[in-house]
Amino acid sequence: MLDLTLAIGHHLLIFGIFGVLFAEFWALQPGMTHASAARLASIDGWYGGFAGAIVVIGFCRAIFAAKGWAYYSHNAFFWAKIGSFAAIGLLSVRPTLEFVRWRRAASAPNDAAVRLVRRYLHMELALFALLPFFAAAMARGLGEW
Repeated sequence: MLDLTLAIGHHLLIFGIFGVLFAEFWALQPGMTHASAARLASIDGWYGGFAGAIVVIGFCRAIFAAKGWAYYSHNAFFWAKIGSFAAIGLLSVRPTLEFVRWRRAASAPNDAAVRLVRRYLHMELALFALLPFFAAAMARGLGEW
């Protein structure tokens, strides 16, 4: 039952973080108002919360669930998935800092800053698209060494 609970939680969190990331991407538009930019900082707080929960639940799954750490620790696709998620996390730092800066500012962000942050979100979404492929390959035992 623990395995099932952790798997369901992990998948729901992944869907949640993707929804938040896509909401940020959709909401971030040139010409946005200060109020819209400030809302992005609030949305981004959910992004961080989901990311932290995914790491905790994901590693609990890898350590305590049915297959165990021995299965995951020797799988290239597991490490590719972890590496991709870490890269997404690193790429999210710049947008987070910008969202916080925009919230504190007394004016709307300029279009050049919005375009820069959208590039980061594009990269995050592109890497995010790799995660299901790595997960599916890993679950089927591909990439074991």
